[in-house]
Amino acid sequence: MIELLVNTQLIPLVLLGIFVLTFVLQQVFYWIFFWRLGRYRNREAGEHSKGVSVVICARNEFHHLKENLPLILEQDYPLFEVLVVNHSSEDDTQYLLTELAEKYPNLKNIVIQHDLNFFTGKKFPLSIGIKSAKYDLILLTDADCKPASKNWIRHMQSAYTSKVEVVLGYGPYYRSKGLLNKLIRFDTVHIAIQYLSYALAGIPYMGVGRNLSYMKEIFYRNNGFISHYRIRSGDDDLFINRVAKRSNTTVMAHPDSFTFSDPQKSLAKWVLQKKRHLLTSSHYKFRHQLMLWLYAFTLVAFYSVFIVLLSLNWSVFPVLGLFVLRLISQYVVFGRCMKQLNERDLILFLPFYEILLILFNGGIMISNIFHKPTRWK
Repeated sequence: MIELLVNTQLIPLVLLGIFVLTFVLQQVFYWIFFWRLGRYRNREAGEHSKGVSVVICARNEFHHLKENLPLILEQDYPLFEVLVVNHSSEDDTQYLLTELAEKYPNLKNIVIQHDLNFFTGKKFPLSIGIKSAKYDLILLTDADCKPASKNWIRHMQSAYTSKVEVVLGYGPYYRSKGLLNKLIRFDTVHIAIQYLSYALAGIPYMGVGRNLSYMKEIFYRNNGFISHYRIRSGDDDLFINRVAKRSNTTVMAHPDSFTFSDPQKSLAKWVLQKKRHLLTSSHYKFRHQLMLWLYAFTLVAFYSVFIVLLSLNWSVFPVLGLFVLRLISQYVVFGRCMKQLNERDLILFLPFYEILLILFNGGIMISNIFHKPTRWK
């Protein structure tokens, strides 16, 4: 009976200890890492003349290219080219590119009819585009992405110094009505806060191909995508995970440097996209996986233990006090970061979106254990 009583009293103490530990770790993530993005000041875009090669891979992207490509070709920058790799398109992409090339002499059209057997997905056409580039500075985006301004190239290029070889940008999604849009955009900005903040802390681990730049030399020096060519995805994040270092990587978070695109319109398509991303992240360097898993664990553990402690009606006021302190930190740090990334409309219901995302990602990870996606864009 005494042993049972001791065990009964010990359980809440252990749970409280876990709760306090996750609270402290969350504060470390917020104030040591994420606050770096919140207080970051971008370099001013001055007058530069370094040549830039914008590389875009397209497969049946006629409508997106028709809408977005002229905005890229008409960037306010003195020396740049745009290479569009037409990857086995079956629509009118080639006719559009031929027509635009007559109007824009800085457009270079590369046609690929067949893949090499050992390359899959986007890596082969992207490699061809990079190797065909005239200039040493490579700037990547997708066919469905639209620059936020005519100074996109200028801002991304301005982040380079003599030591920088990699510039990580931000690629937000357009706002629209509905909970799915807000959840996708929250997920996107949540990921961006992490990879941009960690890069500012000297721990770069990924970038997104919607808005990413690096020097051609670093691509050649690391043999392109050879180290992960068997993995369908990862032309952006896995490559950056292999080559980015504290000494050669920086970020660009100026609103004029963003590239916008439309998010998935259906939950099923977004689920497939998330399954792919989560599987790709399992190939990151171990220390990066550990860092990401620790943050995810503290999120899940904090909310789970909070609910259990409240249900036990044990030390309610200290528990609620820590919860409120954590909430204040979250609003201050994430709010500042979201303002930095022009996602202000997501701030008000931040905890609600976070809880939904925890549940969603948990379901995706369980699903990936039993069924890995076999269909990729």
